[in-house]
Amino acid sequence: AQPWGSGGGGSVQAGGSLRVYCTTYGYFRIGYCMKWFRQAPGKEREEVASMDTNGSPTYADSVTGRFTMSLDVAKNTLYLQMNNLKPEDTAEYNCAAATTSCARRYEWNYWGQGTQVTVSS
Repeated sequence: AQPWGSGGGGSVQAGGSLRVYCTTYGYFRIGYCMKWFRQAPGKEREEVASMDTNGSPTYADSVTGRFTMSLDVAKNTLYLQMNNLKPEDTAEYNCAAATTSCARRYEWNYWGQGTQVTVSS
């Protein structure tokens, strides 16, 4: 089935902000493993944010202090707020969720549609 929605990306100047999101029913819950990834052309997929069973997000060093992951269970939505964007943040951003803790995950039960973020100098 198609997700309800995925988006929030766009094109901004360096220093700008965007909030990307994934919305779908049944996969965004406290207690699940949920992550945000990004991938730029010619580069490997990079994990930028992770939320484990306690609901407290952690971040890659490259985005710590600038990105904030959050979960709105009532809206079935996973967010990634991105502030002080840099050209090197340019990538396709996507979310993933598993119905287990991150430690016990052996597959991703849900992948979002992806949204493009482009940051210009």
